[in-house]
Parts: sequence; C-alpha cells; structure tokens
Amino acid sequence: MDFLYVKSLHIIFIVTWFAGLFYIVRLFIYHTEAENKLEPAKSILQTQYKLMSKRLWYIITWPSAIFASFFGFWMLYKNPYYLSESWMLVKLAFVFGLYFYHGFCHNIYNKLQKDIIKYSAFKLRIFNEVATLILFAVVFLVTLKSAINWIWGVVGIILFGVLLMLAVRLYKKIKEKKSWEKAEKEVLESDKIKELEN
Repeated sequence: MDFLYVKSLHIIFIVTWFAGLFYIVRLFIYHTEAENKLEPAKSILQTQYKLMSKRLWYIITWPSAIFASFFGFWMLYKNPYYLSESWMLVKLAFVFGLYFYHGFCHNIYNKLQKDIIKYSAFKLRIFNEVATLILFAVVFLVTLKSAINWIWGVVGIILFGVLLMLAVRLYKKIKEKKSWEKAEKEVLESDKIKELEN
C-alpha cells in the first residue's frame, strides 16, 4: 500500500480515537452527576449512560486506537529513519502517555459499569483536559518537526486551560450565589404569606 494511504488512514483513526476519548469522559461526567438525581431518574440516566459508554468504547474508541496504532507502526516500518528524529521520539513518548490515558479511561469505564463511582465530576473534567494537552503536543510536534518548539504551543494551551477553568469556577460561584439569593427570596415571600394568613 502507498505510504500516503497509510498516513491518511493513520490520521483518520487518530481523529476517531480522540473523538472517542473526549466523548467517553463526558459520558463519565454525566454518569457521575446522575448519582445526585432522585429515583427513578438516577437509574434511568445511569442505565442509558452505561449503554452509550459501552457502544462508544467498544465500537469506536478501542477499534480506533488499534487501527491508529497499526497504521502508525506501519509508517515507522516503511520509514525507519523517523526513529532517528528527536521530534518523533518525543511524539512516541506522548503516544505512550495516550495509551496510559486510554488504559486509565478503561479502568474508570469498568468501575462505572459496576456502579462504582470513584471520581467526582470536577476531577473528571480536569482529567478530560489531559487528552487535549496530548493532542496539542502531538500536532505541534508533527507539524513543526521540532523537539523544542512544540513546548510553546502546549504552554499556550495550558494557560488557556487555566483561564478557562478559572472562568468556569467564577461562573459556578455566580450561579450558586444567584440560586442562593433566589431561595432566600422565596423563603422571605413564604414567610410574608404565612404572616398575612395569620
């Protein structure tokens, strides 16, 4: 098979692999948040998230990981000189990190399938950003073909991520404050109604 076909298939399966990794953690978050719902909503939601996770994990994410790796190793087999490039060695280190991330996701998946909730939704949201950092690092490495210049891209995304997390926390605090004020107002109105009734 022509090298460019192998490269194209590698890129396609990388895209679907990352799509699966990004979405599976979102499903983990929704599954975890459903734990706070009242019955029967809790059971209905968690059953649905288990089914969605199972289909996503075994029909899209795992096959994509296998095919992306297969075509990636095929490219290295066809062009072993890549292994002498420092940027490729750094990229392979990130790929190893991605395998570790994938394995960790599999561990969370297995626990949630057994109704064992070990991580909070907040921790899972932070965990979800690890795949984003790996994606940015790998794309910069492959595009710039430099073992050093990719760092600036990753530093930029980390700073962006920190700003985003701070914005989310600020939004959450404002929302909590508004809901608290609304609840307080409702209690005062309820007290006034009771006074008028008496």
